[in-house]
Amino acid sequence: MDLSSGALWGALAAIVVANILLSGDNAVVIALAARSLQGKQRNQAIFWGSAAAIVMRVVLTIVAVKLLALPYLKIIGGVLLLWIGVQLLVDSGDNGEVKAQGTLFAAIRTILVADLVMSVDNVIAVAGAADRAPEAYRVPLLIIGLGLSIPLIIVGSTLLMKIMDRFPIIITLGAALLGFLAGEMFVTDPSAVAWFERNIPEAGFIFGGLCAVLVVVAGVWLQRRGAVESDTA
Repeated sequence: MDLSSGALWGALAAIVVANILLSGDNAVVIALAARSLQGKQRNQAIFWGSAAAIVMRVVLTIVAVKLLALPYLKIIGGVLLLWIGVQLLVDSGDNGEVKAQGTLFAAIRTILVADLVMSVDNVIAVAGAADRAPEAYRVPLLIIGLGLSIPLIIVGSTLLMKIMDRFPIIITLGAALLGFLAGEMFVTDPSAVAWFERNIPEAGFIFGGLCAVLVVVAGVWLQRRGAVESDTA
């Protein structure tokens, strides 16, 4: 690997920047999932969840073009993302306090599933950044570049959790964000994107907003129903 190559360093920088800019939603779900844990397990969930998610994203990036060519993939992913958003909100207790009843494995599993769903678009941008480098260097650059972004995502998730502890409303906003992303995925699936672009130009915002509301309403309703059942049990 020619370390003096400007194209090489430019591609590496582009990969890191693209991944950081596109990982805000991933930091949200990592913080939401890990917040149900206590002490050392919370930090372990953030670290191992983030690291495993980055490894998975490397694999996804390598096969990104083939993945996005499959119809209905984003629709399936959107449904999964809706479920994750509702579930994270349901796990909140009274006054927005999240019950400390999750397990380390469950938190890491949630992080991985959510990252898998949300990375379908992200990996294309990262793959495009890697494309600036010579072909022989692209896969090593992906691994190095995405690996360098792990500590930045971990720091972002940790800070976000501290904000959630002080302002529990952030939990609801985070769940709504996942719903919004799900709505956008529905209308950008290869099987439907042409129809939506032709007939509903702002479909991403419309369906994203509707799904955000759906997640919050469903999550709050299920949360309250669970609280009533617990009181009457």
